[in-house]
Amino acid sequence: MLLYVSNSAREATSTPLHSVSVAGAAVREDGGRLPVIRRADNGMWEFPGGVLELTEVPEEGVAREVWEETGTRGEFEDLTGVYKSTNRGIVALVFRCKPSGGEERTSTEPTAVEWLAPEEATARMTEVYAVRLLDALDDKGPHVSSHLLEKSA
Repeated sequence: MLLYVSNSAREATSTPLHSVSVAGAAVREDGGRLPVIRRADNGMWEFPGGVLELTEVPEEGVAREVWEETGTRGEFEDLTGVYKSTNRGIVALVFRCKPSGGEERTSTEPTAVEWLAPEEATARMTEVYAVRLLDALDDKGPHVSSHLLEKSA
């Protein structure tokens, strides 16, 4: 189906602005541990990830973000979830990845990188990010949901 919107229709309504972010659950084969980071800006624990750059495809963006924030490489496997923060205008794409080398390190964005079992990781995360982790580990996705994101997250 082709949808056409005239300029006058666009001028009459406001166009919502959204940010698209990507995050990677790089699950190791030796017991399912995955990297989580403690963010430097708010001290919260979550997957490595960030805003998708304008010219990037999502698979490249998640590989870049995992590399930048953990020092390890992640090979794209599956899209596991699409999440929208209704109050912040963020659409987040979460991917399951396979770790493929590199040396663990922090950067200016995370103050810590730890490889944790899923139950350890979810205990450190807010509910919003814990749900994304659990979704990334099951084979029933991709999951789609919307929620309010806490201001500090």
